[in-house]
Amino acid sequence: MPPRHGPTAPAIIEFALQAGVLRFGEFITRPAARPLLFQRRPFNRGALLGKLARFYGQTLLAAESSGRIGFDMLFGPGVQGHQLAAATAVALAELGAMCRFAFNRKETKDHGEGGSLVGASLTGRVVILDDVITAGTSVRESVDLIKAGGATPAGVLIALDRKERAGPDDGLSERSAAQEVAHRYGMPVLAIADLDDLFVFLDSGSTLAGDAAPYREAMVAYRARYGA
Repeated sequence: MPPRHGPTAPAIIEFALQAGVLRFGEFITRPAARPLLFQRRPFNRGALLGKLARFYGQTLLAAESSGRIGFDMLFGPGVQGHQLAAATAVALAELGAMCRFAFNRKETKDHGEGGSLVGASLTGRVVILDDVITAGTSVRESVDLIKAGGATPAGVLIALDRKERAGPDDGLSERSAAQEVAHRYGMPVLAIADLDDLFVFLDSGSTLAGDAAPYREAMVAYRARYGA
């Protein structure tokens, strides 16, 4: 069986902690408090965004070489997905893999070039890039756009799979949100790192892991309640 990830899971966790993208605390982002938060907003400098994009590019190429996924272009949903798709295409070019990309506008443009998409025309196998999957809404909208453009949704690549069960507290699925997406659309969902990788990192003795020590018990309890 090919490896779940490329060789970058510990590296992106350390990088995310250093950049303040991965934080520990008490964050109300679903009906219950989540003890960790992953957000791309702090990636607001070229060097940080470039390094993040390289992680995406390396993971995507590793998955392609192992036969887990094939792709012809990238798609970045939402406002933050725009920069991620463009930056990852640049990173892939630096890694020797030329790749087209596109993203959707917030509103359909009715003048100039018009339409709801910016970038290359949607053709071939398209990989959707995002940071995490929570409800799967952006993936659903992306799949609809890709199919409407005559292309094939080939998979999703996210930075961190929290491995949370999908659905409301009183109706949690047996599958995680990422597993639900993979099942619903019949395509792979790849992650550079996941919650298991995070726990391994926290036990590694890294000085960066010390900040999480006060929240470890809460993380274990959260995984027991919501983990798939």
